[in-house]
Amino acid sequence: MSEIILALGLVLAVEGLVLALAPRRIEDALRLLASLGLDQRRAIGLGALAFGVALVWLARTG
Repeated sequence: MSEIILALGLVLAVEGLVLALAPRRIEDALRLLASLGLDQRRAIGLGALAFGVALVWLARTG
């Protein structure tokens, strides 16, 4: 359970840092995502999910 809390804390810290340092870039990225089709957004999400799972797997086994 502590690892889940640690992971959520790290995600929030990174997200907060990005929002604090580059709010306009976030707006640009959101506009870009809104212009993509549903299938393209789903593919990006699945790719990010796979990359995240691979990173967690590498961290746990390495």
